[in-house]
Parts: sequence; structure tokens; C-alpha cells
Amino acid sequence: MNTEYLDLLAEKYDCEEKVVTEIINLEAILNLPKGTEHFVSDLHGEYQAFQHVLRNGSGKVREKIHDIFKETLSEQEITEFATLVYYPEEKLALIKNELTDQKELQSFYTKRIHQLIDLIAYASSKYTSSKLRKALPQQFVYVIEELLYKSDQYTNKKLYYQKIVQQIISLQQADKLITGLAYTIQRLVVDHLHVVGDIYDRGPEPDKIMETLINYHSVDIQWGNHDVLWIGAYAGSKVCLANILRICARYNNLDIIEDVYGINLRPLLNLAETYYQDNPSFRPKKTTGKSLTEQEELQITKIHQAIAIIQFKLESPIIKRRPFFNMEERLVLEKIDYESNTITIYGTTYSLKDTCFATINPNQPDQLLQEEEEVINKLLVAVQQSEKLGRHMRFLMKKGSLYLRYNGNLLIHGCIPIDKDGNMEQMVIDGQVYKGRDLLDQFEIFLRQAFAHKHITDDLATDMVWYLWTGEFSSLFGKRAMTTFERYFIKDKAAHKEEKNHYYYLRENKQICCRILQEFDLDPQQGHIINGHTPVKEIEGENPIKADGKMIVIDGGFSKAYQSTTGIAGYTLLYNSYGMQLVAHQYFTSKTDVLLKGADVLSVRRVVDKELERKTVRQTNIGKRLLREIDHLQQLMSYRYIR
Repeated sequence: MNTEYLDLLAEKYDCEEKVVTEIINLEAILNLPKGTEHFVSDLHGEYQAFQHVLRNGSGKVREKIHDIFKETLSEQEITEFATLVYYPEEKLALIKNELTDQKELQSFYTKRIHQLIDLIAYASSKYTSSKLRKALPQQFVYVIEELLYKSDQYTNKKLYYQKIVQQIISLQQADKLITGLAYTIQRLVVDHLHVVGDIYDRGPEPDKIMETLINYHSVDIQWGNHDVLWIGAYAGSKVCLANILRICARYNNLDIIEDVYGINLRPLLNLAETYYQDNPSFRPKKTTGKSLTEQEELQITKIHQAIAIIQFKLESPIIKRRPFFNMEERLVLEKIDYESNTITIYGTTYSLKDTCFATINPNQPDQLLQEEEEVINKLLVAVQQSEKLGRHMRFLMKKGSLYLRYNGNLLIHGCIPIDKDGNMEQMVIDGQVYKGRDLLDQFEIFLRQAFAHKHITDDLATDMVWYLWTGEFSSLFGKRAMTTFERYFIKDKAAHKEEKNHYYYLRENKQICCRILQEFDLDPQQGHIINGHTPVKEIEGENPIKADGKMIVIDGGFSKAYQSTTGIAGYTLLYNSYGMQLVAHQYFTSKTDVLLKGADVLSVRRVVDKELERKTVRQTNIGKRLLREIDHLQQLMSYRYIR
């Protein structure tokens, strides 16, 4: 090893005793049970439902309460206790309204504090004391540790422990302590969170999800196609920006753009008011619960048309300057016969409906009007100057990746492009051939390059970000073509169909899944592929566990827009030292229903894989890192302290 590195290490461990202590500590940690991983996917702005799943740990909180209190509490009492842990502030307010007698309230406080302490002791049993201490509310660390580690074998300290709790109550600190204990339990039941893509679009509050993730104790993100669209817009892609504005208009979510991220849409509205009228194909979907006046609906309809046409215009020059994208058929504005109002695409001629081509010059259909160019340029400047959006996008880049190899599993939002025989599909980029893992690595290099050079708006890296959203060999899109234009303007639904990559059919095949795991240097016998992106239609009998458990698809429809199709409200996955469990969720109505009725969103749990031997930290990604640290410390011992 480099002696300069060892010299630096010696500054931290400046005596033999410190090195020995750290080696003992790390070796001991390697033998603890692995922590619980929590997988969620396709959140699509549904903050309230996501919050509930996060707070209850996909049922782990209630499970632990049941484990230790099943003999002393009824199911109703367990439900009440669990609700207190999920929403401590709100539940305490309700309880205090009910318990007007001070003695009853003090009795409640005393009982619940001791129960919460017992629950923390149980939930933290596989963590080191230092890790637990970091999770505790800092203002109460001393008090909690005294109660946690109480030992009254000789009954000398009975009054001491009683007085601690009595003083907490008399000093009116019980609410703060209970709230802190509840949040500690939420943190302890899940060691690490994986978000397998698509935080943005459709739902109303992706920004609140981002704030939650920024403050979460341990998280990683695998970018989804919608996340990359927002990253692309911030990185300088005008066509990605047009797409996010179009989707927000379509789902009545322009508030996110204007009110949350502070981007002024007035120039776009002025343009829309000048050139567009009402149009049934562009009326916003009303899935967010936000009511609209007739005037507001008409304004959004006009904005929707204006930005859609700008999007189609912006796509054309990219397709032309990147012939290896193989997207000539998507030059849709050039394929329109503006006299007969028809389009010939993929060899078939269709009549067009609900057209809005007032800003299109048939001789140069991809040419932006001066007003359109000014609008999109102003919007791009506003996007890149939004402090809040910038903070969120930087976090996505810091914690995100296109795929992740974690504890033997492959986490990827979309797909690995493969042909009908299960072979990795090849893409030629600037004369170089890429496929499989190499192709995804190349995509990520371009994405990071585009983000690092936001002032450049038309280079290959920026164009590749848009390709990730819509391209044939994109691991995030996974279809042959995106038929956005057809869905707006062609009545024949056969033209709307988007042909999926063969991955989505062959992922039922165990042999194919094992081959993909090998492509990513993962053990095909032990590993799993964990996917989001495509809602599992449980209502039609589709199974999210595929290929004998090698493939797990956890997009079950957090987004309300998908729930009529899926029949549920999302899947989550738990992976602890005993194995994997898939959890299906029912519709989340409201926090109020949970507080007043004890309504929860958990449905059926399915065992995916059961470990024959309980997994330890040694067998995880963290374990590998700790083993390297131990090796370095042992080398330091030989180099500096052992003569």
C-alpha cells in the first residue's frame, strides 16, 4: 500500500490502541445481521402515500409492535400504538382532546414512554450502540439511554427510573419525547431506502418527496425516465423542458412549475392566448383533486397545445443531426399533408383530429416562431436559475445512477435492451458499438457530462439525455417509439400503440434474467433484478414476482393515474437478514383516515426469497467496505506500530 496513505491514516489513528480498538469494532460489526433495505418505485409525486409507506416501513413498525406486545395488547391497541408511531404529533393532539383528566393523561404518558423505550430496544437490537445514539433525538439522549439500559437487579434504582419519567411529564416534555421516540423507531426499522425511479410527473407533490429524501438518513436513487427528463431540462435541454411543461399541463400540475419552483409561465400563456383556442385533446386530466374554473381549464388547454407544438419542433433538429438515433419516422411535422389534414407515418396514412397548427410553416415545419424561441429561452433561464429546483436536481445527481449493484441485486428502473433471442441489443454512438452494461455506463457518462455543462444546449451529451427519454435503445424508455403525437391527433388507437422491447416479455424467463445478472457481474444463483417503470396489472392476474423469483417488479401504481389499471396502489419490497418480502398496498385515502379509523394501506405480503442462513453485514456492500478498512488498518499496524 502507498505509504503516504498510511501516513495520513496514522494521523487519525495515532497510537496502537486506537488501531486495535477500531479493528475490533469493525470485525464485530461484520457479524451483525444485515440491516433492512426498503425498496419503493414510481412515486410520481404522490407524497402523502409515500410518506405513509415510509413512516410505517411497509408494515415493519406494526410487525415489531406485534412481536413484543401481542400478549399484552389487543389488535385494536396495537393499531392505536402503531398510529402514534406513524403520526405522533397528530395522534397526541387527538389523545389529549379525549383524555381531559390529568391523571389519565399522566398514566397514558407513563405507559407509552415505557412501551416506546421497549420498542426502540427491540428495533435497535441489531445495531451498534453508537448507531442507535445517532438515531435518538439529541435533546433526550441522556434520558433515553438511562431508560434503555436500566438494570435494577438489586432494586436500588427503581425510584430513580420512576422519577425520570415523572419529571419528563411534569416539565411538559412528554409530547416532545414521545414524538422523538416515534421518529427514532421509524428510522430504526429501515436501515436503507432504495428509490427505483420516477419521483417526478403526474402526481402533485414531487418536490415534497425530494425534500423528504434529502433529509432521509440513508438513501440511493435509480433514475427513472421522468427523473431524467427533469435533470435534462435543468442541464440545458430545451426539448426536455418542453416535455416536462407539457406533462405538467396534461396532468394539471403547472403549480409545481410556477408556485413551487418559481418559474414564470406568463410568457408561455401570452403565446398560447395569441395562437390557440379550446381543444378537447389538450384539456387537462383531473387526477390531482384540484378543481379548476372554466377560465383556468381553458388557459391550461391553450398552454398545453403551445408547448406540445414547441416540443415537436424542437425534436426535429436533434433527429436530423443525430442520424444514429434512427428516429427519422419521428419527424412527424414533416410527414403531415397540411392541405388534406392527414399524416403518413410508418407506411399508413391517417386523418388528423383536433389539430392546432397555427404556428407551423408547412414549408419549414420545424422552424420556431420568434415568439416561441423567445419563450423557450426565457423558460430555460428561469429553470436554471431556480434555487430550489437546482438543489433537487443536484441531489438527484449525487444520490442517483442509471443502475445499482447492491448486496448482490441489480436495481434498475427500466430495462436492459435485448432482442427476441435474449441477446444484448447494440447501439452505435459516434462509431463506437455499445451494449448491455457498457451501453448503460455510456448513457450515464453523457448524462453527467450534460449536467456538468448546463450552458451547452445542443451538444451530443444533451441530445443523449433526450434520447434516454424517448430512444429505441434507451434503458429507461424500453419501447421502439414514443407515440405522443399520435395520441393527440390520431383517432385510431392502433396508431397509439408503443411496441415494447423484448425485455418486457423475456423477463419472465429465468435463464434470461440470470444472463442479465451475469452481464453485471452478479451471482445469478443469489441475485435478483428489481424493476419499476411498468405498472403490474394485478387486477388482471399479473404476478410481480417473475422468473422463479429472479425478477421483481415493484411498480404497482403509487400514481393515481394508474390505479384503475393496476387494481392496487403500489408495491414495496423489504429485504432483511432473513430474506425478501413483497408488500402490496391498498389505496391511501388520507392521513385523517389513519388517525381516526386506524386505516392502513398494507395488503398481502409475499415471500420472494428466504435465506437459508441469516445474512450478516459481512455479506453486504457495507461489509466489503469494512473489510477493506480492516485490511488498511492491519497494514498500518505492520507499517507503524509492530516492529
